[in-house]
Amino acid sequence: MAGYSLAALAERLNAQLIGDGQCHVTAIATLENASAGQISFLSNSKYRKFLAETRASAVLITADDVAFVAPGVNALVVKDPYVAFARVAQMLDTTPAAASNIHPTAVIDSTAVLGDKVAIGPGAVISAGAVLGNNVQIGAGCFIGESASIGADSKIWANVTLYHAVRIGQRCIIHSGAVIGADGFGFANEHGNWVKIPQTGTVVLGDDCEIGANTTIDRGAIENTVIGNNVIIDNQCQIAHNVQIGDHTAIAGCTVVAGSTKIGRYCIIGGAVVINGHIEICDGAHITGMAMVMKPITEKGVYSSGLPATSNQEWRKNTAKLRQIEQLYQRVKQLEQQLVALATPTDTDNQTED
Repeated sequence: MAGYSLAALAERLNAQLIGDGQCHVTAIATLENASAGQISFLSNSKYRKFLAETRASAVLITADDVAFVAPGVNALVVKDPYVAFARVAQMLDTTPAAASNIHPTAVIDSTAVLGDKVAIGPGAVISAGAVLGNNVQIGAGCFIGESASIGADSKIWANVTLYHAVRIGQRCIIHSGAVIGADGFGFANEHGNWVKIPQTGTVVLGDDCEIGANTTIDRGAIENTVIGNNVIIDNQCQIAHNVQIGDHTAIAGCTVVAGSTKIGRYCIIGGAVVINGHIEICDGAHITGMAMVMKPITEKGVYSSGLPATSNQEWRKNTAKLRQIEQLYQRVKQLEQQLVALATPTDTDNQTED
């Protein structure tokens, strides 16, 4: 099995090596379950106790944790063990290609342009005018629409649909079932009847993006839906038409972003968040899971609105009280008015004796 010496890893990670540089590792494992030939990492101090017990051949740690490593276990000392873990995981990755070579059952239009070493799986359809960059992988059953383009080194897993004119950047990963470039939800109402508005924009996806399974990104109504560089979007998210998402933003599963919303750079958006349309969210906003964002966010910070779960009994009591909030509000308002009246001097109070 292929692997790396610790000396080679140390050089790639710019790490300080403590121990045997010739030690060879072939896989990553947790501190608790690792065995010989595997490398582990510590990024959370609550797991520090496992450093003294691990059977890993090597660990990725910070300088603060060197003293806790078990005797005989090699160490690579880095600034950020979690980032180092991600780098090593990429090097040791055994995930298969989405496709290899061009399968004879693939349907490729004669006007499509294929770069070097393009791989296309069984039953995939590459439509007229599509452009696939070097080393692009197209999984089985994918549909690549007319004039769509996919940048070099991108991997499209099975059963992905890219509509016409969609533009995908370099080194992107799109997981199975994703649909990119379907019509946005654009209709006009004429006396109760819905009149469709053709969605003539497209979707532009930047470089180094990852789109999760069964996520949908709608094409723009007139202008484009634009996803910046290194944006990561989890499974089963809905990104509506004309949305703009800034570079390096992360969006967790089942989040819904309504149309024409602008999300800034370096935002972190938790799972099942709902974001209203036609608003802006500034750079660096952190929105926790289950939040409902109904108005613009203009200052960097953490925003929440979802209520944590509690016992059913407590929830029922709180819900009953919530139903009385209008009555309570009116009572408090009346009391405040009475207090103001008591505190206001009267004409009689202002009179003095002769």
